[in-house]
Amino acid sequence: MRMYVAVVDGGSFAAAADKLDISRAMASKQIQKLEEHLGTRLLNRTTRRLSLTETGREFYERSIQIIGDVEEAEQIAGQMTRRPQGVLRVTIPLSYGQHRLATIIANYTQAYPHVKLDISLSDRKVDLIEDGFDLAIRIGAMPQSDLIARKIGGVRSIVCAAPAYLARHGAPQTPADLARHACLGYTLTGSGANWELEGADGPLIVPISGPIRADNGDILRLAALSGAGILFQPYFIVGDDIETGRLVRILPDWQSAEFGLYAVYPSRKHLSAKVRTFVDFLVAALGV
Repeated sequence: MRMYVAVVDGGSFAAAADKLDISRAMASKQIQKLEEHLGTRLLNRTTRRLSLTETGREFYERSIQIIGDVEEAEQIAGQMTRRPQGVLRVTIPLSYGQHRLATIIANYTQAYPHVKLDISLSDRKVDLIEDGFDLAIRIGAMPQSDLIARKIGGVRSIVCAAPAYLARHGAPQTPADLARHACLGYTLTGSGANWELEGADGPLIVPISGPIRADNGDILRLAALSGAGILFQPYFIVGDDIETGRLVRILPDWQSAEFGLYAVYPSRKHLSAKVRTFVDFLVAALGV
C-alpha cells in the first residue's frame, strides 16, 4: 500500500524506488503483486507515463487515509511508551488498598496527571489478560506462570486483642493458650481453623475456634475492637489500632511468616510507561 501511494505521488516507478530506496524492478513487482492480490488493475502503464484506473484512484484515496491512521496510531503508541498516559487498570486486595495504598495512589495521579487510574479493590485473583487489567498487586507466594512478578514489599500478621477482651479473659501467654480463647478466623487464606505462627523455634500450627469467621480482615478487626475475640491479621490492618492502644499486641514473640507483596503484570517486553512508573512509584513509596 505504501509502495502504491509512493508510485502515484511520484508519477513513476523510478521516483517511488528512489524514495523507498529499492530497485525499480522491485517497485514494479510489488505493484504487480498488489494488483494480483486485489484482482484488478490499478495503473495504466505506457512507455511514457502512468495513469490511474477508476479503481486505482479510489484505492489511492483510501490508502492515504489508512496510512495516515496507521502513522497516527504509531505516533500515539510511541508517546504512550515514552510518556505515562491513558487509563491504567489495577486490581488490589481490598484491605491493602484501603489501608496502605489509597494515599500513594492519590500522590501518583498528582505526579502523573495524564494517567487515569481505574482501581478494582477485590480479594479475588483475576485473570489479568482475560479481565483487561494492566497490573495486579498480590500478597503471597506467586505460582509459576508467564506473568512478571516484581516484589515490592512484605506482609506479616500479628496476634492482638482489645483491652476490654483481655480484661475479661486475660491474655494468652503461649500459643497453646489460644485454644481456650475466642479467636476470630480469617477464611480467605484457610486460617479460619488454624493459625500458622512463627517464632524463635520455628513454625507452629495452632488450632483455633471462636464466634466469628469471615473472608475480610476489616470485618474481623471491627469485631476485635468490640471485644469479640483475638485477632490474627496483617500489621497494615491493625497497626494504627496498636499504636493508639485500641488493640494490644499479645504473644509478641510470635507472628506469621512474611508473605511477599508483588506487582504482577503480563510482560516485561514493551512495558508501557504508565505501568513502569506506577510500579516504580510504589517501590519508592513503600521504601523497598
